[in-house]
Amino acid sequence: MKIGQRFNKLTKKEYFHYIDNYKKYTDFNRLGMYRSILENEKLNLDDQKEVLAYLNQLFAKSFEFLQVKDPWTYLKLQTLGEKLDRNEEWNWWKRIRLNQEKILKEKRIKHRNFGEYSKHNCGFDTCPLNGIMVRQGTRLAECHMWFETDKREPNRVKIDQQKKNRKNKQNIIKKQMDLEM
Repeated sequence: MKIGQRFNKLTKKEYFHYIDNYKKYTDFNRLGMYRSILENEKLNLDDQKEVLAYLNQLFAKSFEFLQVKDPWTYLKLQTLGEKLDRNEEWNWWKRIRLNQEKILKEKRIKHRNFGEYSKHNCGFDTCPLNGIMVRQGTRLAECHMWFETDKREPNRVKIDQQKKNRKNKQNIIKKQMDLEM
């Protein structure tokens, strides 16, 4: 069976029905359900919190992985109805980054090309590249996942100089061998 309608158009009663019977529906999308809570205009703040709590009872692991896949939605859901000042928001982002690192380490995932991080999203609605899958580190990638424990890539100039020195050393040794013979 299919739900056949957008999640952000559901009423509170319909949310509970679809969450209870999620196995019956082939187009049930957990991430879409979480995002729809924020986008739904039919729900007031109390209803949003109630639906979120009910959804988290069944899909706690999915909600925790949401901070790796879509940290902006995770932050909005965690702070639903609260006004954050700059310092509080910074603390939330620090916590999210630590949790992202922990989750990736536990799951032994070495790449960081997930959800929002895998698509071009520059913030301009008219950009023709929005939604295109991109490789991390390319110029089209707008944001990337980073952690405090990441090692910085050494300076490219320094690497090239060391490479030249190694080649020169080999050439000098070869010339000395030729002279001795």
